[in-house]
Amino acid sequence: MKDRQLTRRQLTRGALLAPAAGYGRILGANDRIRVAVIGCGGRGLLKEVLDSRLDTNAEVVAICDTWRPQREKAVAEVKEHTGKEPLALIRFQEVLARKDVDAVLISTPDHLHCAMLMAAIRAGKDVYIEKPLAMTMEELVEAVDVVKASDRVVQVGTQIRSLPQAAAARRFVASGGLGRRLKAEQSRNAYQPYWWSRGQVPVQENDVDWEAFLLNRPRRPFDANLYAGWYGHREFSRGGHAGQGVHFFDLVHYVFDAGCPSRAMAMGGTYRWKGPYDAPDSIEVILEYPEGFLVRYGQFFGLGTGNYLKLYGTRGSMDAANWSWGGQWEISGRGSNEPDRIAEGATLPRGESVPHMVNFLQCIRTRRQPNAPIDAGYSHSVAAIMADESYLRGERMVYDARTRSIRKG
Repeated sequence: MKDRQLTRRQLTRGALLAPAAGYGRILGANDRIRVAVIGCGGRGLLKEVLDSRLDTNAEVVAICDTWRPQREKAVAEVKEHTGKEPLALIRFQEVLARKDVDAVLISTPDHLHCAMLMAAIRAGKDVYIEKPLAMTMEELVEAVDVVKASDRVVQVGTQIRSLPQAAAARRFVASGGLGRRLKAEQSRNAYQPYWWSRGQVPVQENDVDWEAFLLNRPRRPFDANLYAGWYGHREFSRGGHAGQGVHFFDLVHYVFDAGCPSRAMAMGGTYRWKGPYDAPDSIEVILEYPEGFLVRYGQFFGLGTGNYLKLYGTRGSMDAANWSWGGQWEISGRGSNEPDRIAEGATLPRGESVPHMVNFLQCIRTRRQPNAPIDAGYSHSVAAIMADESYLRGERMVYDARTRSIRKG
């Protein structure tokens, strides 16, 4: 095939990451939004856009994945739901070169996020990009600058902030309902790392475009465990604090109306699930914010119990552990002796929101900023990168907002 003839140099970060000229169609009120899905694994973006297509007038016109069985399954799913068979492509550059694609949904391994985001923006596409937005400060700053120099709509995939409860919590905190912000903490645990079973999926080399998967990483012989279980390999994904912790970091930033942390400390390691992975199976992260509060994220794999998520203020606390669409977050003044503490029996008012994918597709048409714009991805990435650097170095990390950099200190 034509895409197999790309040279190694073209595949790496540079010449062929995007077509030379961008193209962005101006959509009329009745024009259909033509979407391509890049990466069709377990995240479920394909299902989300298919479920919302009737309300948003969107159509999946192309499927792109480096693994043949996954690509074929996604094509069949689109055909089953719509009666139309989308294009099946292997390399994302082919998708970006097409003028019949208005927007791309990128749900690929973490090491590809920034490269694909920048390429898509330069090709004139609107982008839904999965989290974490970035793995390093260097790629984060470059990607954010590319997005901000464009007129493209970018939605980062931290969908928890689009829950009705999150909108209600944000308004409640902004109105002083929680009092002065003091702390937020989450404990997120499970029996087994989420990458463990994924790495056991049988993958045959002749079904995979291995070079396209590696893209900007050094070449090496095919490794089925690395390909299927990339979540557990730090070269491709840092671990649970970056893969799942960013949902919590982003939620705190949204509800507390905060930016990047100023200082971070983290400790962790692999204590239970020894194997071919180097991502830690346990980690504790402490973040300090210039607005004057602390954030703690703890995660361990070994026992699936002890999960919670709470936000604390001088007037009381909020239990935000229920992340279902119709779930209720509880507020309580228990433990506060302030005269204006949250009254006994008080409930968090319901908020109004639309699903994250619907919001993205609506914003493609209106050209408004989505619920999780590029700045949200920047902030959650800074938090995750600071935590990861502290975990690696065994030192406290400091963020410099002026230079957009982190250092020990």
